[in-house]
Amino acid sequence: MNQSFQELIKHKFPDLSRGQKKVAEFLINFMEKGSLYTAGQIGKEAGVSETTVIRLAYALGLNGFSDLQELMRKEWLASAESKEAASKHAADSAAEEKKPFSEWLSPVDEKDLSQAVDVLIKSDQVYIAGFRESHTAAYWLYYKMNQFRNHVLLSFPTGFLLETLCNLTSASTVVVFSLPRYTKEALEVAQQAKKQGAKVIAITDRRLSPVGQIADITLLAGTTEHILSLLALSQVVISSMQKRDEKTAGKRQERLEKLYAEQGIFLE
Repeated sequence: MNQSFQELIKHKFPDLSRGQKKVAEFLINFMEKGSLYTAGQIGKEAGVSETTVIRLAYALGLNGFSDLQELMRKEWLASAESKEAASKHAADSAAEEKKPFSEWLSPVDEKDLSQAVDVLIKSDQVYIAGFRESHTAAYWLYYKMNQFRNHVLLSFPTGFLLETLCNLTSASTVVVFSLPRYTKEALEVAQQAKKQGAKVIAITDRRLSPVGQIADITLLAGTTEHILSLLALSQVVISSMQKRDEKTAGKRQERLEKLYAEQGIFLE
């Protein structure tokens, strides 16, 4: 017989008696119990007689309950092995995914981070620049920072407006994401910011990257091959700012929550 236990049940199910159908459904749902229990125990669990369980085996075209249980046991063991293999694969994959997390933040210098947070809190405005692939992280930082401080600006994915940079002052800060392959726009923004007297914070892969060379503060991202490394570092910056300036952040958040409620932005 080439049919699996489940295929056999599915094929024969319409022709089974009401009691046999109850047994069949129980066995499909609890194959482990069906593989190990006696006919009497299965009947008790399914709410039928032991005889009904045995008759199910014959209705399926088998030679008796022992053949039914053997067929079921083989399928259950194969399924268990498959699940174990899938679980191991999932665990290995998860471990592989988690591995970089410890590496992403390892290069961050606490002194540099503290200095960057202090500058960002005190700035009259913050301009965040990220181009091409880095724009995703730049937008996330922009969105989160806007939730607890005023005057946060964002570059375009492929460029910037000189008119916006013209408004920078010596009290302003420009955050520039610059990772390989380095874009000329990132370097140009940093250079323009320096001309305006603004401070430049570089989020980059090395201190001597093109932007890192002219930045006032450099925050090093870990694994630069993954956008999550930038998001992880950005989250650390945001969390540190919120803790450092909790009072200001709280007041702005309260005003935002009021606006959210008035506009019905969120469902819950």
